[in-house]
Amino acid sequence: MNFIKVNGVVLHYRLSGPQSGPTLVFSNSLGTDFRIWDSVIAALPRGLRVLCYDKRGHGLSDCPAPPFAMDDHIGDAAALMDALDIKATAFIGLSVGGIIGQGLAAARPDLMRALILCDTAHRIGPTSMWDQRIAQVRAGGIEAIAENILERWFPARFHREQPAALAGMYHMLTRTPDDGYIGTSAAIRDTDFTDSTAGLMLPVLCLGGRHDGATPPDLVASLAALIPGTRHEIIEDAGHLPCVDQPDALAGLIERFLAENGLI
Repeated sequence: MNFIKVNGVVLHYRLSGPQSGPTLVFSNSLGTDFRIWDSVIAALPRGLRVLCYDKRGHGLSDCPAPPFAMDDHIGDAAALMDALDIKATAFIGLSVGGIIGQGLAAARPDLMRALILCDTAHRIGPTSMWDQRIAQVRAGGIEAIAENILERWFPARFHREQPAALAGMYHMLTRTPDDGYIGTSAAIRDTDFTDSTAGLMLPVLCLGGRHDGATPPDLVASLAALIPGTRHEIIEDAGHLPCVDQPDALAGLIERFLAENGLI
């Protein structure tokens, strides 16, 4: 296990692969840790240098008291990459990880050659939705909303056919610190990257699960439409976390996009 202190916060990360290889950075969603990417990474070509990390308030990273701002998450990602001397990367972000990726691409274009935005948007949900969710977690912990979250995360097939995996994802979600969930929810609530994302000038791939109940396909399509030249793909029979329920399909789309843009 690897830990580093940046911006006053200890982050847990994993850096694997040859130093000379093309570099990918993975940023995960609200209520998960970087293990959600393991099956995708295993399906990608060998020889890649891969960085995964737990953002503040998640996994084994520090959980400072909320509120957090999205700039805190973006600053943490930038500081981690700087500390590890990672530049010219392909950044792959899921849900809030995709929001972090959009902000990082706008603030630090030197760190990126390409951006893959998975099940995310330039703005997610109305303020009232996040306020309600924050109030529920404060009153009853993440357990109070966990079943509803899992319904939005995974299609019905996954619920029927993979009860053990579903239970594992429940544990990952509910073992996220309440303060980490609340702080990051507030950061998402307060973020609208419509203008800055529309100005991005790098290769972008937008992906969404057909059955995503958290960032539905129409929302992902609206994100793709903002950025000139963006490729938009739908992953069939996937929900909000295709890295968990359709990892091979997601890895295939990532590999094709990277190859077409000369990144692998």
